[in-house]
Amino acid sequence: FIYFYTFSNHITFPMLPRPIHHPHKKLERRHFEAYYCPTATEAIEKVLSLMPEGSSITWGGSMTIRDMGLTKAVKEGNYNVIDRDTAANPAEMREMMRQGLLCDYYLTSTNAISEDGVLVNIDGTGNRVASICFGPNNVIVLASLSKVAQDVDAAIKRVRGYVAPVNSMRFMGKTPCAVDGTCHNCVSEECICNQILVTRVCRPAGRIKVILIGEEYGY
Repeated sequence: FIYFYTFSNHITFPMLPRPIHHPHKKLERRHFEAYYCPTATEAIEKVLSLMPEGSSITWGGSMTIRDMGLTKAVKEGNYNVIDRDTAANPAEMREMMRQGLLCDYYLTSTNAISEDGVLVNIDGTGNRVASICFGPNNVIVLASLSKVAQDVDAAIKRVRGYVAPVNSMRFMGKTPCAVDGTCHNCVSEECICNQILVTRVCRPAGRIKVILIGEEYGY
């Protein structure tokens, strides 16, 4: 596949296919706990093994963790779950997001990872990047190897030029990229590229646990 990343009208950045590099050791050097699981089933088993029964758990708006069956497995386990998907209205969902900042474990994916082990995330509301930075005692990140980009700049281009337009279409947002799949560097009221978080080191060490998955999930 060839993805075209655009940051303003008429300016595109073609990203050609290239070998996927495995950032496992680079993540560990940056004080993340890092694991590799060839399949989603093994990744779910790893996540459940990291979380003691009775822990409070929540998650962000990640398609990866939903599509791979992780949220279903957690809800079937012996955990105290705050599930934002069950909110009756936007106000209740916002309150659940606030409560999630005090959870024992926060489950999420990441928009991209550099080959050097840096996490890159871009958010609309900001609850996900806030939780990655501070709040929950532990953050567990699950990501397919296809999310590995050459460097931080390439990671940001991947998110702005591919991931964000796909998500805007999924949300049926009123943004230029939801119309034509191209980033216009907009300042729309419904823009989902409002906060950019670059996590270059995990502090305290081990708080963020990254599980790389050999199978394809998410965007």
